[in-house]
Amino acid sequence: QLLHARQAYHARYKKSLEEDVAHHTTGEFRKLLVPLVTSFRYEGDEVNMTLAKQEAKLIHEKIKDKHYTDEDVIRILSTRSKAQINATFNRYQDDHGEEILKSLEKGDDDDKFLALLRSTIQCLTRPELYFVDVLRSAINKTGTDEGALTRIVTTRAEIDLKVIGEEYQRRNSIP
Repeated sequence: QLLHARQAYHARYKKSLEEDVAHHTTGEFRKLLVPLVTSFRYEGDEVNMTLAKQEAKLIHEKIKDKHYTDEDVIRILSTRSKAQINATFNRYQDDHGEEILKSLEKGDDDDKFLALLRSTIQCLTRPELYFVDVLRSAINKTGTDEGALTRIVTTRAEIDLKVIGEEYQRRNSIP
């Protein structure tokens, strides 16, 4: 999907997504976002459980020490396959008794990088939950954010819009 997005971006704007992200971001945001948009991920289902265990431990230590911008954390998020990331986060939960997103909720609510990190992890592991949050924000504002609503419907229609709708109903107690 990312490759197609980069190609479409280049076709429309005549420049690379990677260059624009690098140009329009700075500091910690650039440190996370540029590798995310430039990396090529293995799309298969193979998982290395030894690696998952090692990386779950490493991520736990970095979160515990509030080293959210650590290069190893960013490397894991930007290069590992989704299957490997899920295995790592499942191992994290098994070893530490809570989901990684719950661990990250203990951080500073005003930390914008931490919010970006949470969103990144949510998009990588359960994108439908991310889109439910965006959908809820778009609808619950004073006046509907039609742009956000349109983006969700048009970009997710053939991918997982039904799952997003079901999750939205479940989270918002809509029968």
